[in-house]
Amino acid sequence: MGYVLRVRLASFFTGAALASATGLYFLQKDYKVAHHAISQQMNSLYKSVDERVLALEKLKEVEAPKHVEAAE
Repeated sequence: MGYVLRVRLASFFTGAALASATGLYFLQKDYKVAHHAISQQMNSLYKSVDERVLALEKLKEVEAPKHVEAAE
């Protein structure tokens, strides 16, 4: 009876360890996919903000000479 119990416990813990390792692998894979998706969203956000800033800077450069002429 003791031998059968040891075999069953060993099989149980082996299965638990394999299930845990598989779960961690899928969790890591899911984390990488989510990280990549968020990175892409942030990159597109940064690009749109940079475009807006550049447009405002160009607008500011165009308006700057007008103010100088008015002051003279």
